[in-house]
Amino acid sequence: MDDAGEEEASMFESSHVLGALLASSPLLARAWDSCAAATAAASGFVHGEDGGKVYVGFSGVQAALSAAGAAVAGGGADAFAPLELGGGPAGPMFAPLVAAEPDAAAREPVAVQALALQCFWKLCGAPDFQMLLNKIKGKVVVFTGHSLGGAIAALAALHYLCISSPSSSSPWASAPPVLCITFGSPLLGNEALSRAILRERWGGNFCHVVSQHDVIPRLLFCPLDAVPAHIIVGMQLQQWPARSRQPGSVTVSECMVDTDKDTLRQLIQMHAGAVAMEQKLATPDTLGGSQYRPFGMYVLCSPDGAACVDNPTAAVQMLYATFASRCSIGAESLEAAHSCYGELVLKMPKHLLLKKSLCVDDTPAMPNYDASVSLALEASGIDTTQAMEASTARQWLKTSKRVGRRPSLNSAHLATQLGRITPCRAQIEWYKGLFDSELGYYDAFKQQRSPKKFSKVNINRIKLGQFWDRVLTMLDAGQLPHDFHRRAKWVNAAHFYQLLVEPLDIANYHRHNLHRTRGSYMTHGRERRYELFDRWWQEKGRTGSRSDITSSLSTASASIRRRSKYAGLTQDPCFWARVEEARQLTENAWNEHDAAGLAMKLEELQEFERYSSELVVNKEVSVDVIAPQSSYTMWVEEWNQLKLRDEVRTMLLQF
Repeated sequence: MDDAGEEEASMFESSHVLGALLASSPLLARAWDSCAAATAAASGFVHGEDGGKVYVGFSGVQAALSAAGAAVAGGGADAFAPLELGGGPAGPMFAPLVAAEPDAAAREPVAVQALALQCFWKLCGAPDFQMLLNKIKGKVVVFTGHSLGGAIAALAALHYLCISSPSSSSPWASAPPVLCITFGSPLLGNEALSRAILRERWGGNFCHVVSQHDVIPRLLFCPLDAVPAHIIVGMQLQQWPARSRQPGSVTVSECMVDTDKDTLRQLIQMHAGAVAMEQKLATPDTLGGSQYRPFGMYVLCSPDGAACVDNPTAAVQMLYATFASRCSIGAESLEAAHSCYGELVLKMPKHLLLKKSLCVDDTPAMPNYDASVSLALEASGIDTTQAMEASTARQWLKTSKRVGRRPSLNSAHLATQLGRITPCRAQIEWYKGLFDSELGYYDAFKQQRSPKKFSKVNINRIKLGQFWDRVLTMLDAGQLPHDFHRRAKWVNAAHFYQLLVEPLDIANYHRHNLHRTRGSYMTHGRERRYELFDRWWQEKGRTGSRSDITSSLSTASASIRRRSKYAGLTQDPCFWARVEEARQLTENAWNEHDAAGLAMKLEELQEFERYSSELVVNKEVSVDVIAPQSSYTMWVEEWNQLKLRDEVRTMLLQF
């Protein structure tokens, strides 16, 4: 179905429906009450239960006070510089997030705002906070915060997810019942953080409420050397109740009156617009002047309602679009736009009810989808009468919806294609069955037994490889869900393909004598797809990649269950490459005249003998491995003959 067809098939616009549902619930109002209480608290956080949920509110006042000196000087490069999350003492606290992705070798590390991380790290050292983490374990928890407190709340929620989610030990389990609601929070992390949160399936645990003209959630789109940090600090301190302040402690907020507010708006609009243009959905990895990027769901609100977007790129685009739509220019100050959330969460439900009761259908009929997009634009504060801005935002909202579900559609299409190539796999399985009892399908393919059957199997081998290479290309390009490589269907399918087909790739490599011209298959001939599939399977937690014989031996007793019959496929996909290396090593040992060189070769051969024997005894190999004419059977005979030599027997006794 094309894009137009998808739009016509949509019965409602989810961004508007979700926004209305959230705005009409008491959740936002209760979360805002916790924010207000936290701002007045001396401990930096408060907690309480309501309706079976534990609300934990965080204050950003201490963060603002600690950054006040630098902020007065007007520089944001130090206070708001992104700090690598895995490079310091906080790394273990966020272990699942900083774990490398399977294809992340050339990507940037996960980084978060330095000021928020330092304040959160200090908070973690407080006994009261550690007691709170233990107390709320297993309960439904809502972390919340306003302004800088929102960034700290997001870090607290991420930490709680990392330490309490079953996915920290098993990627197949669901996350604990945690929700983080921030109000007017500055951006927290970079693109790598956003990607890691999507990878862990935690995007739905974060809800960022942003008013239409609030500069704070958009300020860190600007280059850090241009960020007036005293704006963020001053607005945070303005929320601090006067009775809680100490004499002479607040001087930063006075600097706000000296700021050219129109110039600030233009600065933010320019850089947020540049990021929105650069981060087109076709090229999501392009970065502008700042590394900061959004994650989770964004609730773009105005007195008319709220609209939700959960695609990170769409969030960038809509943060710009709502800010650029200046329908109320001059009517709202910077301070009012940042402190209006309490009033908004009270007014939005009443407005929605009033609008529903007074709605008269006297407008020309339009498709449900277009009408719902118009409602979403109106709810987020975009004036639909401003042709250029409304048209651009409408297109962004439509595109974000299509692209937001495009990875899932691509995954579904690939699942259909996987079913269509099943006959290719079945042909190889049939070919394997023909030779299992004689010399095994590995040696049959290597020796090109039965040329017609060999040709068919070789074509199927190539087709299957092309399919899986196409899957990996789409995954690299961001065209598949971020957690694709953790979905059981695809991990299992990739693993089965690898166990069945990689032996044929090894046979083809040795059939063409590439091991002599290029080098060992393990280091010079193995396709990238197999290395990735090893990592996928290892992450699943069932078994490891047997790229290292020593580690295989050390974990064999824990990971291998005794079978009653031989495995359908040899569980080490590189087993035949190791057999080929062992045969070559045995041949070299026969011709070795140097005692030291012979001793080294014998030690390697004995290690392989232990490894392969354990696999055979535990029946972790297919029956083709022990076929009478297989390469493994021949190696066993060659090795036994070598061990009869006097000097070899003497050396083996010394090991």
